[in-house]
Amino acid sequence: MINVIVKSAALQAVSLLAGGSEIVVEAFKCIIYDKFMEAYKMQFARALAETGALFFDDDLILKDGRPTPYFVNMATFRTGRLSLQLGALFAEMMVARGLVEKTDIVLGSSYKGSAIALATSIALWKDFEVELLFEYDRKEVKTHGEASTVKSLFVNQTLFHNCRIFVVDDVATSMGTKYELLEKLESQAQALGHSYHVTGVGIGIDREQTTAVHDAEGTVISDRKGENAIRKFVSESGISVYSVAGIREVVSYLCAEKIPVLIQGEKRPIDEKTKTQFDNYLKMYGVA
Repeated sequence: MINVIVKSAALQAVSLLAGGSEIVVEAFKCIIYDKFMEAYKMQFARALAETGALFFDDDLILKDGRPTPYFVNMATFRTGRLSLQLGALFAEMMVARGLVEKTDIVLGSSYKGSAIALATSIALWKDFEVELLFEYDRKEVKTHGEASTVKSLFVNQTLFHNCRIFVVDDVATSMGTKYELLEKLESQAQALGHSYHVTGVGIGIDREQTTAVHDAEGTVISDRKGENAIRKFVSESGISVYSVAGIREVVSYLCAEKIPVLIQGEKRPIDEKTKTQFDNYLKMYGVA
């Protein structure tokens, strides 16, 4: 005889009655992900796991100085196949959100966004026969060669008066690099007497977390929740932000499907300890 008792959302207790004795086995159970999750999001989640782009480990630190139990490194999409796959996911997101018709140039912020912009423009042509320009910024102004007369902040020099720009990047945490890119666009527009229209920002993974909180000396205050980073960016810039997927739905999907993920340097399904650390982290730093 087998009795199944659901004890909580996370644990399932199975009582096995045999020969008058009872053995209780508890198995970790992930919260079910959204069954209506778009196919391209599932593909993205699997790709993040396959490449090791998403990984969990101890002592990880974000650029803003806060600790994190996980990290996303899109640099692992480093073959032609994987790069095209990543571009196809961004292209699918742009088409699904009706963004292609509003875009002349796909602009990637250096450095990882540069490869994404190129891959996205290739995928748009290959999969949808849509030809868009692609561009990426420089870390330093170029003053020689084709930029001898007009100093250039952008590599391909595709920007033109009244062009519509869709920005792409790998991850959104504090949105700091996006602010920097907007400043470069404004500087370039002023130098050339142009007007540029940023129609949106597309990111691979939305970390769904708040900004860091600092003390008077600029040191990060741990265990303090700041503002919603993306909401703040949208409010200040007036530019909409779109993501291929959010980190919660990615982790929930990978956990429920028992897809191996890089944890402590080893590929294995997400266990209860790892999932609990992830959930607690988002309770502390995540957006509502």
